[in-house]
Amino acid sequence: MAWTPLLKRLLWALPTLFGVLVVVFVLLRVAPGDPIAMMIGPGATPDDIRALRALYGFDRSLPAQFVVYLQQAAGGHFGNSITLKQGVLGLVFAHLPLTLELSGLALALAVLLGGGAALAAVSFRSRWVERVIDTLTGFVTAIPDFLWGLAGILFLGVLWPVLPVFGLLDGSLRFDSSSGFVLTESLLHGRFDVFGSALYHLAWPALSLSLPLAAMIARVLKASLLDVLAQDYILIAQVKGFSPWQVLWREALRNALGPALNLAGVQFTFLIGGTVLIEKLFGLPGLGNMAIDAVINRDLPLIQGIVLTFALLFITVNLVVDIINVRLNPKLRS
Repeated sequence: MAWTPLLKRLLWALPTLFGVLVVVFVLLRVAPGDPIAMMIGPGATPDDIRALRALYGFDRSLPAQFVVYLQQAAGGHFGNSITLKQGVLGLVFAHLPLTLELSGLALALAVLLGGGAALAAVSFRSRWVERVIDTLTGFVTAIPDFLWGLAGILFLGVLWPVLPVFGLLDGSLRFDSSSGFVLTESLLHGRFDVFGSALYHLAWPALSLSLPLAAMIARVLKASLLDVLAQDYILIAQVKGFSPWQVLWREALRNALGPALNLAGVQFTFLIGGTVLIEKLFGLPGLGNMAIDAVINRDLPLIQGIVLTFALLFITVNLVVDIINVRLNPKLRS
């Protein structure tokens, strides 16, 4: 019985994915522009155009195209990219690892910065520290991640060049990753030079992504901590002689993590979406960078594969967050 709601959420993922497929398919087909005309040379004959349209299935009716696409998606085959002439699934798997590592690094920074700010604000309530943290979180929340990226390129890459602002590795380094997870794989293989270079290159892109989320986590966690600290069992802990830090860490923090955890889980999918602009700004070969190129080139099979991948990530992350919530809060198991 405890896992029934989670199983229901998992079953609801199927109509959600179907709805994503329908919306994306329709929007891409009604958008102006012909992808075949964009990819074919100026000297092509009408027969060449008809042959190319037949090759990619654009000579069929929209319902027929949709049925074929559903059959391909159900079989794990998303067709071939029009511009890159490769399988969509292979392209997604090749570029997704970097996006996941960048998003995971940004999430870790957001949790550390936001959690630390919330704990500091609660520990120094009604003091100047709390006022400074509240002011900073409000300021950081108002600035989107791509503006932080642009500011980093300008100040830390041009005016005061202390951080690299393009690419993933130094030009002198070579590393053939079999999985695409460069950070993880280089660390496992003892290539600390590659790991350090990749981490150095990802530092500001990850920080740019993390800052708005860190500010939101700080606000939500602070409010949740203040609410928990007003409960009766906190007073009992204080009467028992627990120090303020013991009360905060042992009694309040675990019970206050729920809202902040939900926020971090939901926003993690938005972090992945935010990599679209960040990867383009910093020249990182991730899924977001490839998504922009696919949209510019009207590469319909590739766009559909990328959007479906983002939808799967969103559903998976939310399900994992629900499971973690159930484990942390016994009240949610009934």
